[in-house]
Amino acid sequence: MAKWNVDASHTTVWFTVRHMMITNVRGEFGTVEGSVEWDASAPTTGTVTGSVDVASINTREEKRDGHLKSADFFDAEKHPKLTFASKEIRQGKDGLEVVGDLTIRGTTKSITIYVDETTPVAKDPWGGSRFGVTAHASIKRSDFGMTWNMALEAGGMLVADEVKMHFDVSLVKQA
Repeated sequence: MAKWNVDASHTTVWFTVRHMMITNVRGEFGTVEGSVEWDASAPTTGTVTGSVDVASINTREEKRDGHLKSADFFDAEKHPKLTFASKEIRQGKDGLEVVGDLTIRGTTKSITIYVDETTPVAKDPWGGSRFGVTAHASIKRSDFGMTWNMALEAGGMLVADEVKMHFDVSLVKQA
């Protein structure tokens, strides 16, 4: 089974969350690391690990980013990383599903990441091998202790509980 490392400069981990029940706010993490042990001929036998640095969050609004790093949300000072470690890769109805432990703010919950696409392995211009993965998941931020919110005058809450996560990952085969 080959080991593949995340090519951080060509990988994006991003999220969307409903704001004021009106629109989705998008953010991403700029510092990403991870690895995959995987064999295309036996895709359910692999493992996936990854992490992002909370301090690298970017929602295009400095004040909001600061609030997200605070104890109201990620508490970046005490919990600088979000981590994921797979427990199982299985064939689902619509493709591969990666079940594993996501840790945010020191709280670990099992989630399922749904793989939308894996590209064929290709040679890069430097003689290496790489492939890409696009995937998504959904979590409830309250499951991880992120319960800060404000009630809206017209009803509803300022920030939705559901967070949709998206992964566009470039993987390079380890020599």
